[in-house]
Amino acid sequence: MNSQHVSKRLTEDQGRILIRLARVTMAARLGIADAMDEKISTHELADPVFQEKRGTFVTLKISNQLRGCIGCLTPSESILEGVQRNAVNAAFNDPRFPPLTGPELAEAEIEISILTSPQKLAYSSGNDLLEKLRPGIDGVIISKGMAQATFLPQVWEQLPRTEDFLRHLCLKAGLSPAEWLQGDLDVSLYQVQYFHENG
Repeated sequence: MNSQHVSKRLTEDQGRILIRLARVTMAARLGIADAMDEKISTHELADPVFQEKRGTFVTLKISNQLRGCIGCLTPSESILEGVQRNAVNAAFNDPRFPPLTGPELAEAEIEISILTSPQKLAYSSGNDLLEKLRPGIDGVIISKGMAQATFLPQVWEQLPRTEDFLRHLCLKAGLSPAEWLQGDLDVSLYQVQYFHENG
C-alpha cells in the first residue's frame, strides 16, 4: 500500500469533526442524541479524506482516567466507519468497564487516533529492540503464538522508560513481563495522529 497515502495527515478541523461524530454516535446509542447541541452536517462528513482506509482507535477518559479504548490496527475500513464502530465499542463493549451511561458521556473526554499502516520491525535481541523503539513516537504491536497486544504511542506518557513500556505490553498480551528480552517476539510499529477534546 502506498505509504504516502496512508500517512496523510488530517487537519485540526477534520479531527474536531471526528470527535463530534464519535460523541453523537455514542449519544444516539444511548437515545439522547436529539438532546445534544452538537450536530454534524452531511457536508462535513462528505470530506474525501474520511473515506480513506485507516486503522482507528477511540479512547474515552473521565477525570483523566481511562474509561474505554477500542480500535482496529489494520486499514480495513474507512476513517468514518472506524470512528463510529470504535466509538460504540469503546463506550459499551470494552470488557474492562461497564457500559457507558448518559451522565458519564457528558463528563467523558474523547480521543481519536488515526494510525499509519503497521510495519514489521527487524531486530536481533532484547537490547536491540530497546534501541530501536522511539518513545513518544511509536505505537507497538507484539505477538507470539496466539498472544498479541498493542500500546498506542500515547501510553509512553504513563510508561516513559522503554523497559517498563515493554514489560507492561507483554503483560497485556498475557506473556511473561520479561518475554521481550528473549528477542523472539514479532514486533510491528506504527505512528498515530490523535485529536482530543480539551477538558
